[in-house]
Amino acid sequence: MIKDYESFKREILSLTKIDLNAYKERQMKRRIDSLIKKNGVSDYDAYVKELKNNKEVYEEFINYLTINVSEFFRNTAQWEVLEKEIFPYIFDKFGKRIKVWSAACSTGDEPYSLAMVLSKFIPLNQIQIIATDIDKQILSKAREGIYNEKSIAGVPKAFKDKYFEKIGASFRVSDDIKKCITFKEHNLLKDAYPDHLDLIVCRNVLIYFTEDAKSDIYVKFNKALKKEGILFVGSTEQIIQSQRYNFETNKSFFYKKTGEM
Repeated sequence: MIKDYESFKREILSLTKIDLNAYKERQMKRRIDSLIKKNGVSDYDAYVKELKNNKEVYEEFINYLTINVSEFFRNTAQWEVLEKEIFPYIFDKFGKRIKVWSAACSTGDEPYSLAMVLSKFIPLNQIQIIATDIDKQILSKAREGIYNEKSIAGVPKAFKDKYFEKIGASFRVSDDIKKCITFKEHNLLKDAYPDHLDLIVCRNVLIYFTEDAKSDIYVKFNKALKKEGILFVGSTEQIIQSQRYNFETNKSFFYKKTGEM
């Protein structure tokens, strides 16, 4: 019998491999309580039984839990810095065959945006982007690459004309761009990280984690990057005391690895 939130967290870890202790508790508990109410069940115990027996309820929970909010070229000014300053720096430092990781990529907007920007510098067949997320359902949508008009509102016209095909009221990403991306399931809190990376993009995700969880992730990001590689974070995710993790500010929201952890 699951009587309280602590017991619920243990059950969820066993069931999903997601450790709710790593998320800010007040925020996450409020989201989960809202979801339980929406499903018309009485308590944590009844909800866990639903999760175990109803695939749709389980998938809804995972999707809700992982807070999938994404859009193409989110925060335009930061993408301009990436294109005009960060990528030229990376190419100068590491050459044109670079390895990029879009962590917690959600519906794929971010890795596809990265591929489009990179296409201005290098041929598409040389672009290698790993895109990961914890949510299988969301990854399936990302691989499909079909978006509504609102979703692609931030895409520059030249990219929209070149890399999207209109299908009814929707837009599909071209196969040429899709081939640049390898989508994989990945849990930032427990799975092994890619290595020898030139750039990690992880935006608007870490704000949901506790300070301890964030600290652990920053250490792993450091180890995953080449020396002098770049970490690109979200607008509300500046790294406090970044030198603790051997990062230094390169530009706002961009951190350069200065040494090993």
